[in-house]
Amino acid sequence: MLVVNRFHAPEDPDAVPAFRADLEGVHALLAGMPGYVDGWLARNLDEPGLWLLSTRWQNVGAYRRALSSYDVKLHGVPVLSRAIDEPSAYEVVEPNAVLNIAEPRVT
Repeated sequence: MLVVNRFHAPEDPDAVPAFRADLEGVHALLAGMPGYVDGWLARNLDEPGLWLLSTRWQNVGAYRRALSSYDVKLHGVPVLSRAIDEPSAYEVVEPNAVLNIAEPRVT
């Protein structure tokens, strides 16, 4: 399971180091959670103000439990909430893999 969060960096160049430190801190928090596989920060080559935090998880449950942890809620969610508002969780498609059924959620 792959999670892709994209962010717009602050326009003020002096604010970018703190922004980067915030993303690195969230990544470190997530990396300490059970079910975390790997992840990285990246910056877009063509638009340097566009940043990415990508993480890979054993399964969607591990990712959701990580988001529910006290430390991530306290320190990570405020940073993650600044991500571009778009779907971020992806199912990795491998040859001959059975995919989740695409159907609306019932609430």
